[in-house]
Amino acid sequence: MAKARILIVEDEPNIVESLNFILSRAGFEVDTANDGAEALDRVRRQVFEVLVLDIMLPGMNGLDVLKAIRSDRALATLPVMVLTAKGQASDRRIAEAIGASDFITKPFSNADVVERVCRLAEGGVPR
Repeated sequence: MAKARILIVEDEPNIVESLNFILSRAGFEVDTANDGAEALDRVRRQVFEVLVLDIMLPGMNGLDVLKAIRSDRALATLPVMVLTAKGQASDRRIAEAIGASDFITKPFSNADVVERVCRLAEGGVPR
């Protein structure tokens, strides 16, 4: 069976490196994007089982990326885990209302991220 492909959308290099390491070690094939526009381009051209999405990104923010994904019939079922420093209850409510599959605040537990990505990858609907 092929490794599940994960796209990390994050502009902070240290967080990208950390997530790439822990998810690769957990057996995922990991790709990265540094901003929202690049993320949308990637998910429209390639198949990913899970998108790990920061909210605060240069240019197009993560919530706009999530809105675009949920409004695109070809991408609407893609599991999206929001991983952000914006951890207020209102941020979570907004992300969930738009269609986030899961929500984790920074700083995060490596084990928690891996467990949640595994769950989303297993439960994701194939496109």
